[in-house]
Amino acid sequence: MINEIYIVDDDESSIVIFQELFKNDSEYKFIGVKTEDIDVALKNIPSLIVINEDGIDRNVLQVCKKIRRDEDNQITPVIVVSSVSSREHRIRIMEESIEYFIKKPVDEKYLYYTVKNLNRLLTTNRRISPLTGLPGNVQIHAELKKRLSRQEPFSVLYFDLDNFKSYNDVYGFLKGDQIIEFTANVILDNIHKEEGDTFVGHIGGDDFVAIVPNIYAEKLCQHILADFDAQVGKFFTDKDLERGYIEVENRKGIIEQFPLTSLSIGLVVGEVGRFSNILEIGEVGAQVKHAAKSAMGSSYAVDRRKQN
Repeated sequence: MINEIYIVDDDESSIVIFQELFKNDSEYKFIGVKTEDIDVALKNIPSLIVINEDGIDRNVLQVCKKIRRDEDNQITPVIVVSSVSSREHRIRIMEESIEYFIKKPVDEKYLYYTVKNLNRLLTTNRRISPLTGLPGNVQIHAELKKRLSRQEPFSVLYFDLDNFKSYNDVYGFLKGDQIIEFTANVILDNIHKEEGDTFVGHIGGDDFVAIVPNIYAEKLCQHILADFDAQVGKFFTDKDLERGYIEVENRKGIIEQFPLTSLSIGLVVGEVGRFSNILEIGEVGAQVKHAAKSAMGSSYAVDRRKQN
């Protein structure tokens, strides 16, 4: 995952410094932003914002307030770099919930590790799932909004385990957690084989989401399902595997039969201009995932409807 870091600097002198500092860190991308363009830039929800106070023609406190008032950037870390070193000025900036104030002249190593460590901390905090280590709903929504604002084509894959509740009833929650971890690893292993701007998130429970380029989205579905089916058998007893189902006693004491756990994927193709917000994507995703779950065994369904 690429970490986009915005450098707010009207004379664009700072970005060269950052590009040189991080020349060996391919996961970071630095983008120069002028203060007049900050409203547009905030829509892309960067990983981190650095403000060069000496290089902007606006009051830095107003710029900080604008960032913090933006709903999608309330947790985006901000660093202010400035030659104004008075204690009162530093405190006024920190009062705006700014994470770091770095005085000039800047120690480049200090700046380098401040950026690295802030990004690491944010990544950790956004990972609400201790089980899979994947980003949760805050980051999922941010990633979808980012792609909509860029007006770029992308596909969204919605994953859901079939008959998972029945599996938990028979094998217990610890084994259920193992299947969830296994599913996350299958998704990640396949997506990491591809190039481009990709993202995998854990909505919660047995639900996952991935954002990938359109060009190989359907191929990914096929590979993920093949790998899942080839390995999921290790989570069942030989007896259940042989008969092809599990037995669960319902609340009335009646034994019911359920198919072995499988994986369904709903694929939403997001052509440019098709969706105006992430709620629309989620609604279509729920519909197409339901279509996939109506088929027996692991399967995927594709929604290719065009913009009206």
